[in-house]
Amino acid sequence: MKQDHSALLPDGRSFDFWEKETVWTRELHVNAGHPSASDDNDGSAAAPFRTIGRAAKEAAPGTRVLIHGGIYRECVSPSAGGTDPEHMISYEAFGDGDVIIRASEQVTSFIPSEGWALRFGPGREQAGVRIWEYDLDPDLFRGYNPFCAVNILHDRLFIEYDKTDMTTYLNRRGCVFCDGKPLKQVPLYGGMALEENTYWVEANGMKVHFRLSGDGDPKDHRIEVTVREQCFAPEKPFLNYIRVKGLICEHAATGAPVPQRGAISAHRGHHWVIEDCEVNWSNGVAIDTGHECWHHTHTPGEIVGYSVIRNCRIRDAGVCGIAGMFAERMLIEGNVIEGTGWQKMELSWEAGAIKLHNSVDGLIRNNIFRNTLRADHLWLDCGNENNRITGNLFLDGIQQREAIFIECTRDGINLIDHNIIWNVEGRFDPARVPREPGSSGWYKLRENEAVNGYGVYGEGTDRLHVAHNLIGKCRHSGYYLKPVPFRMHGMLRGGTSRDAKIINNIFYDCGEAAVVFPTRDNTAEGNLYVRMQGGYLRVMYPEPENCLNLPAWQEFFGFDSQGQNAWFDISVDTRTGETVFGKAKDVPFGFRGEMERLHMILDPAQVRRVRADGDLPWTDADEVLPGPFDRFGITEE
Repeated sequence: MKQDHSALLPDGRSFDFWEKETVWTRELHVNAGHPSASDDNDGSAAAPFRTIGRAAKEAAPGTRVLIHGGIYRECVSPSAGGTDPEHMISYEAFGDGDVIIRASEQVTSFIPSEGWALRFGPGREQAGVRIWEYDLDPDLFRGYNPFCAVNILHDRLFIEYDKTDMTTYLNRRGCVFCDGKPLKQVPLYGGMALEENTYWVEANGMKVHFRLSGDGDPKDHRIEVTVREQCFAPEKPFLNYIRVKGLICEHAATGAPVPQRGAISAHRGHHWVIEDCEVNWSNGVAIDTGHECWHHTHTPGEIVGYSVIRNCRIRDAGVCGIAGMFAERMLIEGNVIEGTGWQKMELSWEAGAIKLHNSVDGLIRNNIFRNTLRADHLWLDCGNENNRITGNLFLDGIQQREAIFIECTRDGINLIDHNIIWNVEGRFDPARVPREPGSSGWYKLRENEAVNGYGVYGEGTDRLHVAHNLIGKCRHSGYYLKPVPFRMHGMLRGGTSRDAKIINNIFYDCGEAAVVFPTRDNTAEGNLYVRMQGGYLRVMYPEPENCLNLPAWQEFFGFDSQGQNAWFDISVDTRTGETVFGKAKDVPFGFRGEMERLHMILDPAQVRRVRADGDLPWTDADEVLPGPFDRFGITEE
């Protein structure tokens, strides 16, 4: 049997795939649309339960809960878990229509909003604006009213208040949806005068006021309000060996992490399989699997993680798509995660399409990240060892500081290989970028830190291995690491950001630099630099920093003996991931003789093969092309 090279971890061992064929000893049916559905039934196909929660009370190891198509407005709370891979408990779509679990309720009985001044600051009333109000029914809330709770309650110690707008942090967790789309929350009643499709919550959290597009009447629309924190989550922790398959979870009123509490939550259980699911419009976190927060105690021998998140689609999570703390041996594959971060809470330090802490022996492969807003596509935070990130598409980071962030990691190797990282806009204030008219900037010794936008970024992270990626259109640089000497909790040491290996990548059209090393104690070899100008290869310390081109990089530091310069076009379709290489119609600026000295390649077909990365034990060939491709898809002029 041919070995799956994409499953090999940096230390050469294969990822520990623990799943086995489960022996089902009982099937329970849930079918809210069945004419005889009742929670007093026996759960057979002929006499199904009406709610999933009723089946969850009945399910034992070896039980398969088959859920028929329909909308289920409940939070499913399993009361038991499985015992091992052969005796799991599964909650899965039957296949006769979408199974939608909503944390919202549809509401009616609206009246015009009166008695409030519809102005924003001094000035006249806004004419022609129609505001409606709805009294929240107390019977809709069982132990949790998201309209009373603000987004960030639990752990606020890490927020740098002077650097962020706290409005969204202090917004209420409750959301209002019109025809499936969320309205925008405003902090003051008068804000609805300035913008349609908005809502405001009264101080006691029991009444909402809202304005629709075109000042429409809500009786002509489906209005839903969130009333539950989660869609699928055990009430008690440590339930293990549970599968959730093919379910659509929407409108969860989760708060900002930490704690990490998602629309789908393992609640500290291990060996979960979450596959073929959709999670849409979660206010804070979409899926959590791990230790939940760092304030819990650990028991000796406690297992955390070992879960699978596969082929899911996560859309529009407010803060974080997939969250996991101390989660070991995680398999996250084949997912599409898009639109994460609309809450703009990046300085809560938990914002990302995927955010894992202390990840060990993890495999993150073949996922698509798209349109992440003011958050990372992937963030591995503290103490990460022997993880592999391979075959992913990291696309269109909007106001994004970096696509991949590896933080505070001192032991072991983490490998980032065969990915496409494309279009990292950067998140910075353009007004802070200093003006340097004429030659005033030529003789400075340090680059200003106003501009960011990195493909791979690390703080105090050692031994990072970045190989065979295409990293392009990054506002600042493709690779950027810096040491963090004073982050030394407990018995830890400071991070050096040394012993990185940047091997056989393609860097394309990055705004400031391709590679920025903190010191020379790193390795670069076999990389292809395309459409890069100026001092695009840099070593920051000791001062003054060195800003070099490829010949000087080779001469003074011994880097990239097989490196190549090129000037041609690469395009990536961020809808499909299709990548095309073609000859450029323009030429780079250069003084006489510079093109010859740089040995500039103008035709993609002329790119030379380079030595294979010897640290990748599954590489069969002696020579390979730079980047993640076996061949370049070249277009003719």
